[in-house]
Amino acid sequence: MLQSFDERNRELLINLNGELVHRDQAGISPFDALVQGGDGVWEGLRLYNGKIFRLDAHIDRLLHSAKALDIAGVPSRDTIKEEIRRTLDANQMRDGVHIRLTLGRGVKVTSGMDPRLNQSGPTLIVLAEWKAPVYDTKGLSLITSSLRRFAPDMMDPKIHHNNLIQSIMAKIEANAAGADDALMLDPHGFLAETNATHLFLVWGDKVYTPFTKACPEGITRDTILMLCEQNGIPHEVADLSRVQAWAADEMFCTGTMGELAAVVSLDGRSIGSGKPGPMTAKLTKLFRAYVLESGDEILVS
Repeated sequence: MLQSFDERNRELLINLNGELVHRDQAGISPFDALVQGGDGVWEGLRLYNGKIFRLDAHIDRLLHSAKALDIAGVPSRDTIKEEIRRTLDANQMRDGVHIRLTLGRGVKVTSGMDPRLNQSGPTLIVLAEWKAPVYDTKGLSLITSSLRRFAPDMMDPKIHHNNLIQSIMAKIEANAAGADDALMLDPHGFLAETNATHLFLVWGDKVYTPFTKACPEGITRDTILMLCEQNGIPHEVADLSRVQAWAADEMFCTGTMGELAAVVSLDGRSIGSGKPGPMTAKLTKLFRAYVLESGDEILVS
């Protein structure tokens, strides 16, 4: 699974600290904390028919993460929303768009790790691209990574930070194995998430998902659990093992960039029938209907 370039993105305008810049001229200082150490936080957003899905929940997570990293001068919620709106308007975007929202600590006076060197900032980047959900609807193959997700006492995963080297290393393993993505376990050997998405298992008519002790609290994951509750679908959050995943009737993953995607193979073993299953199809339909009906997000003009 490799994303392809969309020609509509060739002339993108990117928002850097409120300035709209052509993608070929966009850049940040080599003294920026994002370059120096991945010192920042981020969110992935998706635009549907002029509305951003669960924007306030995403901004909440961004602001909570920024507070945990003690980033100074964080823009207000209204300012962040306005810069997103300006970016979408400038690119004439209303649907089928993924937005990468990044907030870094800012520019340092000299190279170094110490946050006290950051005397100009923060850095706010709004990158909006024409991008459909990135996963193949026919089903994904996963392998289990040798890398474990950190426990909260190592690096709390509730900080949605920019230092993604752990996920990148797991993705390298998946690429080398010819798989689409990598399953990552927590320090106790239970399922955490993939290198990029949350996971769900299905046995019969019941849906299971791992605890988020070793991964972020996913907003799409939360939406699926809410839809299960609203539609009378039995569901449970639990510690889950690889053996349980291999034996599941269905498996699917969730995330803003890919929405819902069936997993049909794990470690060379077929999941269920080896094809996307009925519960995955049902929840996908419910999710898409909910997305289109949601009316509490900001509109772009």
